[in-house]
Amino acid sequence: MKTNSPLFDSIRVKPDKDRRLKAELPPCQWPRCNAPAGHRAPKGRLRDSEYWQFCLEHVREYNNSYNYFAGMSDDAIAQYQKDSLTGHRPTWKMGSIGGKERAKRARKGFRGPESAEDPFSLFGEAGDRTAGHARTAPEARKIFNAQRRALDALGLEADAKRVDIKARFKMLVKRHHPDANGGDRGSEDRLREIIQAYNYLKTAGFC
Repeated sequence: MKTNSPLFDSIRVKPDKDRRLKAELPPCQWPRCNAPAGHRAPKGRLRDSEYWQFCLEHVREYNNSYNYFAGMSDDAIAQYQKDSLTGHRPTWKMGSIGGKERAKRARKGFRGPESAEDPFSLFGEAGDRTAGHARTAPEARKIFNAQRRALDALGLEADAKRVDIKARFKMLVKRHHPDANGGDRGSEDRLREIIQAYNYLKTAGFC
């Protein structure tokens, strides 16, 4: 049995040389070159699914001079690049499909849920619920935990108005200030808590 057969190269851990190249790869299609062609290169813009078979040396030379837009004018290249943004598929302006009436409605703009098309009656139930309400109630102010603690320090609820916060702050400062207690400093910690809570609410835009 011949041990130098190309069949043994596929099972050898480290073959001496790759003798399968000449047997399996076609010859290079570069003029006057018969080297094994292990690389392929596109034939051109109008032949996207066709390829040349080149060796490594000639595929490098081919790629250096390859120009996909060869033979196209600057305007044609610009149009091709623009069309590539949509995958070279046709596009239309909004409102241009569906007749003149739909285009007229698109130009006027959205007028509310009653003017929207609902062929499957997906929004009928929601429309019935809101039909008798011209205006919805304003959403309650969102209160975070730190803001709620500051309001609690002033003895106020979450829906307290700016005027109420300022009035309560002035009242509590007068009540717990040492000058109002004959110089007694027993309520200084409470006064400090009130001032910090008010400053925090002021920074948060509550007052």
